Amino acid sequence: QVRLAEFGGGLVQTGGSLRLSCAASGRTFSDFPMGWFRQSPGKEREFVAASSWSGGSQYYADSVKGRFTISRDNNVNSVYLQMNALKPDDTAVYFCAGSTLYYRGDSLIRRESSYNFWGQGTQVTVSS
Repeated sequence: QVRLAEFGGGLVQTGGSLRLSCAASGRTFSDFPMGWFRQSPGKEREFVAASSWSGGSQYYADSVKGRFTISRDNNVNSVYLQMNALKPDDTAVYFCAGSTLYYRGDSLIRRESSYNFWGQGTQVTVSS
């Protein structure tokens, strides 16, 4: 059974930092993209960041560019999201996503439909 488990969410003040981790089990994602999405109350889930299969390319939503950094370690089947300079608008449930639909491809990496495995989500709350 494939499972993605997120860790690292919590409560932080404006301007603070958090590091989210996502550990995959049940299959390897080393040849496929992985990403992070988020969902705030009353809003649709939105793209945050994604990493190409090798980690050589990273993609970000404009709202987090320059503040968030995605990385991955294929040796331990994990992906990470370092979040700095957090704002109240970053408050959301953050989901880890893995794709086995596009072998070593990243042309559709920002699309939610490109991912077929999802974690349960971890809450990030930024207080003002």
